[in-house]
Amino acid sequence: MDKVGIIGGTGYTGSELSRLLCTHPEVELAALTSRQNAGKKVSDSQTFLKGYVDLAFTEKIGDTKDLDLVFVATPHGVAMDEVPQLIESGIKVIDLSGDYRLHDTAAYAKWYGHEHTDGENLQNAVYGLPELFRNKIKGAGLVANPGCYATSIILACAPLIKAGVVDNDIIADAKSGTSGAGMVPSPRLHHPFCGESVIPYSVGTHRHTPEVENAVEMFSNVGVKVTMIPHLLPIVRGILSSCYMDLKKDMSDEEVAAIFEKQYGGEHFIHYVKEPSIRAVVGSNHAHVSSNVLNGKVAAFGVLDNLVKGASGQAIQCMNLMLGLNETTGLDTPGLGV
Repeated sequence: MDKVGIIGGTGYTGSELSRLLCTHPEVELAALTSRQNAGKKVSDSQTFLKGYVDLAFTEKIGDTKDLDLVFVATPHGVAMDEVPQLIESGIKVIDLSGDYRLHDTAAYAKWYGHEHTDGENLQNAVYGLPELFRNKIKGAGLVANPGCYATSIILACAPLIKAGVVDNDIIADAKSGTSGAGMVPSPRLHHPFCGESVIPYSVGTHRHTPEVENAVEMFSNVGVKVTMIPHLLPIVRGILSSCYMDLKKDMSDEEVAAIFEKQYGGEHFIHYVKEPSIRAVVGSNHAHVSSNVLNGKVAAFGVLDNLVKGASGQAIQCMNLMLGLNETTGLDTPGLGV
C-alpha cells in the first residue's frame, strides 16, 4: 500500500484531501503538516475526521519517512520551496497551488506578482486534468493540479476549440461558492456583505485566465483568448461557468452536443446533460457540461464542486493514475443532489 502525505493539512483543500483519502482502499494517509497545529491530533481540529484519521500534525513532511507521494496544499509561493526537495528524494508530488500551472517564469511573475524560484520543475510539471492529459499524468513525477474555475471552463470549451467549430475568443462568466476564496476571512466574505448578493471580482486579473489559455492550447493546438469574469455566489461549494463562443458555421444543438459526447462519452466523471446543476455534483468528483446554440453562438456550461473535481478530488484522480491505480478508486460516489 502506498503512503501519502499532505503539506498544508488544515486549509479547505487539505481538509478535503484528508476526507477523501482516509477511506481510500489503496493508499495510507501517513502524514499531515501544519506549523500552527504541529503535535496536535488531526481529529481534534478537524472533528469530521474523528474515527477515521488517527494522526497528529507534524511541522515538516520530512518527519515522516518512506512517503510515495505528497500533496502540496499551500498558498501559492510556498509550494516552490517544498517541491524541489521532494522531487530530489524521489517522491511524486501533486501541487494544488498555482505554482506549477504556468510553464513560463515571466507569465508566472506577471500573474502571481513574484518571481518563480524553481524554473526547472516548472518546465517539467504536467497539467493535471485527466480527461484531457491522462497519458502524461500516468508517467509524471510532478503534477500541477488545475484551478477550480479553470477546470470548469476548460471542460466546457476545449472540445469545441479542438473540433474547430468555434472562434478562439472565449468569454467566460464564472460563478463560485465562498469556499473557493480559502479559509482566511475578508470583508468580501463576511456574511452580511455576501450572503444575499452576487459579487464580481478580479475582473481581467484572475490567475486562472492564462491557465485556461495554456491548457486549451496544449489540448487543441489552437491559441485562444479568454475574457474571464468571476463572481462570488452566496453558497459554500460549487462552480457554474457559462462560456460564450462564436460558431464558425451554422450548427444545431444536436451537432454541438455530439462533439461533447465524442470527447466525454467514455469518461466516468464528466457528463453531458441538458440542464447542468451545482447540487447534482456537490460532494463528488463528477462534473456536468452542457451547451446551447443561439444567434450564431454557442453557450457552453461547466459545473463542478470547486473543492472536489475543482481541487482535491481531481488531485486524487491524478494520484491514482500516477500510482498505477484505477482512476476512480476512492472517488466513485455520486453528488448530493439536494
